[in-house]
Amino acid sequence: MKKILITGITGYIGGTIAKKLLDRNYEVIGLVRNENHVQELESLGIKTVIGNIHNEDLIKTAVAGVDAVIHNADSADDAYAVDNFIKAMEGNHKTFIFTSGSAIFGGKENGKRSDFVFTEDFPLTPRLEMASRVLINNHVLQSVQKAIRSIVIVPTMVYGEGLGIKKDSIQIPALVTFSKKKGHGVYFGEGENIWSNLHIEDLADLYVLALEKAKGGSIYYAENGASSLKNIAEIISKKYNLAPAQSLSIQDAVDNFGPAGGYFGFASNSRCSADKARTELEWKPLYNSIENFI
Repeated sequence: MKKILITGITGYIGGTIAKKLLDRNYEVIGLVRNENHVQELESLGIKTVIGNIHNEDLIKTAVAGVDAVIHNADSADDAYAVDNFIKAMEGNHKTFIFTSGSAIFGGKENGKRSDFVFTEDFPLTPRLEMASRVLINNHVLQSVQKAIRSIVIVPTMVYGEGLGIKKDSIQIPALVTFSKKKGHGVYFGEGENIWSNLHIEDLADLYVLALEKAKGGSIYYAENGASSLKNIAEIISKKYNLAPAQSLSIQDAVDNFGPAGGYFGFASNSRCSADKARTELEWKPLYNSIENFI
């Protein structure tokens, strides 16, 4: 495999994966919606295709010219785009790596702690709000029956500086911005809910290893550490010289981050083990402290 198509290449995860692949002498093609990014991407050595993930004909043409697709663009909840790629790749034995999201582990605990750690072997029975994500993941994995080398990666809370155009992750910057607005670190409810986490470069390394080593039909959870949301809030208060962290209501979380962000992104638990990736792919993440990167 030499030619890799990446969706979401102007994003945080996609841009970092692209840099890692370029460093390993892969040819990287980015599917981009906005022509304004073309010059910047091409200056980095990335070829571009202008269009979007809902244009079936464009997807068929783009897939025909590459060896593998890494799909990051708004992917976790977009069944239409997934179906476009699977239709385009059916029968060609190419690789399709799909980016999911670890909110599928969330129990809507409203800030209460759970000590259960999910592994890939444990059958998921997600809450209604996240059920479609699991269905999409399973559909991608089952496409191995259509002669597609399909792989699903489930990142947890990602932190650190991206290597592409977008430098910042989602959750930590959102909490920092909201905390600055309030004048103190913020958590919701008890804030004892725990998220697994990992550094963006370790995550991108996992994608490269999956591309090179993973068996079709494999799913990998991605983490290298964990922290409660209350601990993160306290670190934000300390690092930004704010007042001591305080609890806000779950409704405050929903009002500011929407239902998915409020209930799942900041008030649920999302804990998993990445031992499968460490064993099968010999993944060796380097960073294990989210606190150092806030």
